[in-house]
Amino acid sequence: MGVSHLLEHLVFKGTETRSAKEIALALESLGGSLDAYTGREHTSYQARVLDEHLPQAADVVLDLMFRPALRQADLDLERGVVLEEIAMVQDTPDDMVFELHNELLWGEHPLGYSILGTEESVGALELADLRSLHDHAYRASNVIVAAAGNCSHEQLVDVLLAAGWGDLPGGSAMKVPVPPARPVAPGEHAVERDTQQLHLVFGNPIVPHGDPRRYPLMLVNTLFGGGMSSRLFQRVREELGLAYSVHSYQHFLAGSGVQGIYLGCAPERADEAAAVVREELDTLMREGIPDAELAMGKQQLKGQITLSMESVSARMYRAAAVAIYNEPYRPLDEVLARVDAVTSGEVAAVCRDFYGSARQTILRLGPT
Repeated sequence: MGVSHLLEHLVFKGTETRSAKEIALALESLGGSLDAYTGREHTSYQARVLDEHLPQAADVVLDLMFRPALRQADLDLERGVVLEEIAMVQDTPDDMVFELHNELLWGEHPLGYSILGTEESVGALELADLRSLHDHAYRASNVIVAAAGNCSHEQLVDVLLAAGWGDLPGGSAMKVPVPPARPVAPGEHAVERDTQQLHLVFGNPIVPHGDPRRYPLMLVNTLFGGGMSSRLFQRVREELGLAYSVHSYQHFLAGSGVQGIYLGCAPERADEAAAVVREELDTLMREGIPDAELAMGKQQLKGQITLSMESVSARMYRAAAVAIYNEPYRPLDEVLARVDAVTSGEVAAVCRDFYGSARQTILRLGPT
């Protein structure tokens, strides 16, 4: 647990030809940036540069991903940095509550693991563990390259080949044997913490990224807790004043998915707030969404999708997701048409199948 994230950190400590400072300067000196993150199913390395500096970006990303030094001294140093990152999350209750809820929801399944790892798991990792993961995962057959901006597909391929990407080690794509996700039984749990607020998360499993029910679920999420006009915000905050922050969320993964609700409130009002959320969940499960509200939700979701495409980074991630989830590329108009095509019957079905208070794994973090 935490090995992929620690490896992501370690590659920035130096390569066969560049020191850590030289890696940092390589693109920043051109006005660009270099960054990375580790998620539940993949690690991403990103460079953002002017179009004229695409060759330099391709060279730097190739160097740090595939030619890292992976030295013991760097591991000893960076292990401390990651342990500080874990401590920072533990000191931030509105981050920690999601970690604890995820662990509760999935139990011993790998989806319940912390991306950062724990103090014990990170402390036990050795250099051989990181080198083994790098040898197996960082191979041409296991890597997706995506780009967005003033760059054509042909130009990108030419730049990658010139930088040496065509000479990467091959082999078959990495197969990670992961058992089917079996979430634990729904129920309510409490973790005591000396905080001013009580942090409350409801959550339950939903469908994976490739399931066609993703679209009606996205619509329901938008209307239920996706903004200031949503049911949860209007009821919990505007009508009753129970919480400053309340929202719903969804994550679609390759083999499963999760949706949830977060709110932070005064400890003495937590029971009342939880009761209101349960009531709204049960109403949604029984009654679904009226046609007029559904039409408004479609307009809202289509607007959000369209506006997100104004971000170069969002376009890049969308291009990568097509390959990550092995799905066909759909132009924006086709995606918007798919949202429009969602029927009231599809919405009623996902409300009935995935909402309702009895389905929820609930976590309270704060004063008991």
